[in-house]
Amino acid sequence: MNFIPEWPVILQFAIATFVLSITPGPDMTLFVGRALSEGKAAGFACLAGASTGVVVHTTMVAIGLSALIVASPSAFLVLKIVGAGYLVWLAYQAIRHGSAFSPEKQVGQSHTLFQNWLTGLGINLLNPKIILFFMTFLPQFVSASDPHAPGKLFFLGVLFIPLALPVVAPMIIAADRFSRLLRKNPTVTRITDWLFAGVFSAFAAKILMAQAK
Repeated sequence: MNFIPEWPVILQFAIATFVLSITPGPDMTLFVGRALSEGKAAGFACLAGASTGVVVHTTMVAIGLSALIVASPSAFLVLKIVGAGYLVWLAYQAIRHGSAFSPEKQVGQSHTLFQNWLTGLGINLLNPKIILFFMTFLPQFVSASDPHAPGKLFFLGVLFIPLALPVVAPMIIAADRFSRLLRKNPTVTRITDWLFAGVFSAFAAKILMAQAK
C-alpha cells in the first residue's frame, strides 16, 4: 500500500488536523448553529455535506497536483514554498484577528436533512479559503520526488474527515454548552487561535528549511 504515508507524516498531519478542527470558522459556525436551531441531526447533516466537499477538494488537488508533478517537479516545490507562506499568513490572521465564531440560536423554518447536507456542501465548496487551504496544506506532507504522491495526497485528504470527526461531533452534540463557553470565555477561543498559529507556523518553517538544504 504505497499510497499510505509513513507514520511520522501521518502523526504530523493528525496534529495539524486536530488544531484546525478546534479552530472555529465558517463550517463550525454552521454545524453548531444548525444544531442549536434544528437539533443534532441537522448539525450532523451539515457536517456530512462539508465532509463531501472535502472529498471533492481532495480529488481535485490530487489530480491537479499530480499533473503538476509530472509536468514540472520544480513547480511543485514552488507551490510548497508558497503554501508555507500561506500557512504563516493564516497563523498571523489567527493571532491578530482571532477566529470567527458567532452561532445564534434562531427559531424559524426548519430544513430537511438533504437541505442541510446541501448547505454544508455549498459552504465548503464555495469557500475560497478552504480551496486555497487544501491546495497549500496537503502538499506539505508529500515529497515532489515521491512517485506515489497522488495516492498519498488523496489518502491524507480523505483521512482528514475521520481525524476531525472525534473533535467536531462532540461539539455538535453539546452545541449549546460549547457555543456559550466560547461566547462567555474568550480566553478559550484565543487559546485555539494560538494553537492554530503555532502548529501551522511550525509546518511552514519545516517546509522552508527543507527547501534550503
